[in-house]
This record gives sequence, C-alpha cells and structure tokens, in this order.
Amino acid sequence: MVSVDEDLQALGWVPTDGRGSLPFALVHGESLVAAASWAVGEAGVRLIDASSTFEQVRSAGLPLLLHDPLCPLTPVDFLERAVQTCVETGAVVVGYREVTDTIKVRDGDVLGATVDRSRLRSVTSPVVIPAEVLAGLGALDSTDLAALVGRLAEVAEIHWLPAPPIARRIAGKDDLVVLEALSRSLT
Repeated sequence: MVSVDEDLQALGWVPTDGRGSLPFALVHGESLVAAASWAVGEAGVRLIDASSTFEQVRSAGLPLLLHDPLCPLTPVDFLERAVQTCVETGAVVVGYREVTDTIKVRDGDVLGATVDRSRLRSVTSPVVIPAEVLAGLGALDSTDLAALVGRLAEVAEIHWLPAPPIARRIAGKDDLVVLEALSRSLT
C-alpha cells in the first residue's frame, strides 16, 4: 500500500529491471541503487519499492519520479527542480544531456552524412510523470527510460530539463570510474 502525506509532492521509484547487475556496482563505496535511492529521499520524495503495484501508484494521485540508478550521482536539487517543474507545468519532465559525439548515418558498411546533433538529446534521470498522465496509462515499463519517454511523448507534453554533467548515465564500470573522478573534481 502506498501511503500519502498531505504535503507530499511526489512518489519516487528507482527501477533496476533491465539493467543487469550494474545498479549494484559501487560508486564512492555505495551501490548505485543505494545512491540513487538516497537522493530521491533527500529530495523530499516518498520512495516506493517493487512491492507497490502500478494501480497503487496511480491511485495515490501524485506525480511519479523515476530515478535511474545508472545516473547515480544526479544532484538532489536537480531532482527537486524536476518534481517542482512537473507540479507547476503538468508536463512530463525529462532530464537530458546534450549529445556531444559525432553521429553518422550508416548504410551497411558505409558511413554517410553526419546527423545534426543539435536536435538530439540523451535521456538521463529523472523522468517525472504527472498524476494525470499516470491515470491514463495502462502500465509502466521503466526498463528503458528513453523508450518510455518516446511513448509518453505520444500522450503528453514533454518538458526537457538540462541535466548537470554529474547526472550523466553510465553504461559500464569504465564509465563509473569517469563519473567518480568527475564528482571528486566538483568538490
């Protein structure tokens, strides 16, 4: 059962499905999932667990903040801002990073034109879904946040929120080393 306080602005969930064992790797001595869960709690969001059903989440009548554990060092104030933006605008709020890599069109073994990356975004964390949008969904698949954002864009307005560098998504343990180094340089 999901309990709701009167002053609570959102529920939060740190999904691990579809991410292999990486959410349980360590960043600064804590698992990624623990670091992400701590940030959700510090942002004043009630963390729910996997035993909560989607129907319970929908019936709470609150926005849902999805915080990917593969973005473990996303700052608390950024999560707070995302929730506040969702509450104020009624839009789905998506943290993103600019794409800085060169992207090429590929045709078989041949590389073609360079894609204009100014129109591309890399989904990070969080994704905050307003209660009204949750109410219209039959299910919520959070295994791939970028795919989820694509589905949400078909039914709701998306508000893109530029994420700080420390909120970057990791794809493997090598990325984790870079993220830890980046976080040390910011302190």
